[in-house]
Amino acid sequence: MQTKMEYKLTQYSHGAGCGCKIAPNVLDKILKTNGVATSFPNLLVGNSERDDACVVDIGNGDAIVSTTDFFMPIVDDAQDFGRIASVNAISDIYAMGATPIVAIAILGWPINEIPAEIANEVIEGARRACADAGIALAGGHSIDSPEPIFGLAVTGKMKIDNLKKNGGAKVGDHLFLTKGLGVGILSTAQKKDILRVEDADIARNSMSQLNKIGMRFGQQDYIHAMTDVTGFGLLGHLSEMCEASDLTAQVDFKKVPYLNRVVIDYYIDKGSMPGGTKRNWAAYGHKIGEITDYQKSILCDPQTSGGLLVAVCPNHLDDFKNLAKQEGLFLESFGRITDKKEKMVYVA
Repeated sequence: MQTKMEYKLTQYSHGAGCGCKIAPNVLDKILKTNGVATSFPNLLVGNSERDDACVVDIGNGDAIVSTTDFFMPIVDDAQDFGRIASVNAISDIYAMGATPIVAIAILGWPINEIPAEIANEVIEGARRACADAGIALAGGHSIDSPEPIFGLAVTGKMKIDNLKKNGGAKVGDHLFLTKGLGVGILSTAQKKDILRVEDADIARNSMSQLNKIGMRFGQQDYIHAMTDVTGFGLLGHLSEMCEASDLTAQVDFKKVPYLNRVVIDYYIDKGSMPGGTKRNWAAYGHKIGEITDYQKSILCDPQTSGGLLVAVCPNHLDDFKNLAKQEGLFLESFGRITDKKEKMVYVA
């Protein structure tokens, strides 16, 4: 009988974390309406806008926000898996500028392969993440599945005036990202069993960090657009922001934040490249100006529980940075929004 520590969850899944996401171009085919048109006047944000959550007007200037997210293991430890999957799902609420109020779990488990006690550890990690977010894990649903799957459906609330969407960026806005890139590269290294012991906590610590600051960002009029960066990589989510805003972004690659550049470069040299990186580029590369293979490996890297991508009015950069510092974040702009050009994003 294997012990808990001998069950390496990443070995039971074909993908890892948000790298399991279906590529954007394939998702377009799945989500097309096929001519069905139904109007819901109270639905302020729905699927057609490719935002992080749906938003429903409930009157008196208030709205309910709802989302769901789940994936296969991105780490071997069961509690870490539950926590990261939960933080990732809750992030969609924060990305709208809202406050989470309750969550329910989504669990798929290979009962004949991995003991139920390990699934209990996943749930315990989720409970702790939800407690840190100030919400209850109030129930859920489970199935017997070939691979471990876990995530949450999360409900939030907000004042409609605080709503932040993919769209709404304005010419001159500066771009910020609240977490560094490289999660997919490090997670792939773990799955390949080449992750060094001294690097084991880098991605895990980032993925476990709640994007709580999104609630405060939602209250700032000088923040014009916001989303979180997950499986489509920075370029995928930035191009969605540009499309929704009908504008273009100019990225200064030297200023793009990494989790740890030296470590990330080491694993790139070792060939630790998620399959999602190539799928991402194949899906949206035609929307991006010319970039190098190295830039592609970073900017298309699928993130799990990534940071918030924020478009900030240039007249309020100090206000924004000071607000971020209050939450322990020291942020610098890595790009700007420009007039619409042929491509959605250019990298220099």
